[in-house]
Amino acid sequence: MHVHILGICGTFMGGVAALAKAAGHRVSGCDSNVYPPMSTQLESLGIELIEGWDESQLSIGADVYIVGNVVSRGNPLMEAILDRGLDYISGPAWLSAHVLRGRKVIAVAGTHGKTTTTSLLAHLLERDGLAPGFLIGGVPDNFGISARLGDGEWFVIEADEYDTAFFDKRAKFVHYRPTIAVLNNLEFDHADIYDDLAAIRWQFHQLMRIVPRQGQVIVNADDQNLPEVLAEGCWSSIAHFSTEHVACDVSVLPADDDRNVRVVSTNCDAVVSWSQQGPHNRANTAAALLAASKAGVPVARSAPNLASFAGVARRMQRIAVGGGIEVYDDFAHHPTAIRQTIEGMRDRAPDARLVVALELRSNTMKQGVHAGVLADALDGADRIIVQAELATDWDVAAAFSALGDRVSVHRDAQSVFTTITSDLVSGDRLVLMSNGAFGGMSRLVADWMSKTNG
Repeated sequence: MHVHILGICGTFMGGVAALAKAAGHRVSGCDSNVYPPMSTQLESLGIELIEGWDESQLSIGADVYIVGNVVSRGNPLMEAILDRGLDYISGPAWLSAHVLRGRKVIAVAGTHGKTTTTSLLAHLLERDGLAPGFLIGGVPDNFGISARLGDGEWFVIEADEYDTAFFDKRAKFVHYRPTIAVLNNLEFDHADIYDDLAAIRWQFHQLMRIVPRQGQVIVNADDQNLPEVLAEGCWSSIAHFSTEHVACDVSVLPADDDRNVRVVSTNCDAVVSWSQQGPHNRANTAAALLAASKAGVPVARSAPNLASFAGVARRMQRIAVGGGIEVYDDFAHHPTAIRQTIEGMRDRAPDARLVVALELRSNTMKQGVHAGVLADALDGADRIIVQAELATDWDVAAAFSALGDRVSVHRDAQSVFTTITSDLVSGDRLVLMSNGAFGGMSRLVADWMSKTNG
């Protein structure tokens, strides 16, 4: 089968492309942003890439066109596909039919922590010899790739609640038919497609509706919104995890050293080495341990493998060090994730001056939905540098005014970079926070660090 993927350079669609190629299909694709690193990754797999959306691409004669949710009506290629009555399908639907069918699927859902939890879970299954397949919205350092078919019966997938395609407004995760569904947490996000938290909760309820009776729903017992999801209906066995108490199936609690955690379950009570930081990552760890146990790997056997988890690119990834300064790149873009990242850094380096550079980039951020709580989320940082180039419909300066002279607001990446490089001193920890490119900030700062300390 020849598949042509519209929007191939997105993380999810790029993963679909890699899986399709590994499954033996001929794969080509197009996007408006065909550039490294995704372009080089796909080209290395022998996937033909085309820049743009010109309808002349139909001459390649694909059997089916896989449509990413970046594509909307008015896209010239999509309009030509519709006019000619050609076969098209969404990425999640194609994945369900051609990759997930016949596999035991573990779907990791939630507002926060999906990528880290999915990556850690895949690592735990891999270490136990189960050779899982996976599709992750990031690149786990233990694997170096975001997707693979795997040789085992299990397939681990990051289960996004964002909509599927312009012709299918259900959440992506309803296509995955999981045997095990992990519910990390639930908060309001994606204001561009959901009106309120109730609308997102309804999508999570649809996920509950497709988990089989003999399946498993794994729930964060510390989250205040998930009980409402379960109250709307759950037909599967439920297991709970926690970072606050031991009255759960799996708990991951602080130990006396932040390089360790205490893991508690029915067959385990041990202090083990841990590669992550912060309470949010303890929750991710508990979820992964519990999911692995339901896939047949006892917690006592998985727990020692936490130490060998190398993390995920752009999830508190240290990208530069020198001159007494450490620089981290992080995907945090929701107030809760921002606060948790700051708390985690404080745990690791309590005496360091913490500098945070934040790009207001997500659709929810750009609309100012979180304007009333952002200052509080950032309050744990000593210095805050904000890029607000895309946030044009609300008073950004007023929203951050409570932070006083600790904060500065900028309209472009160059101004942020200039401020960072003039502001940093030995002993600082800098965290770059964005769910996008941030104007190449991570590369700019890493290059500057290399030249300064070379």
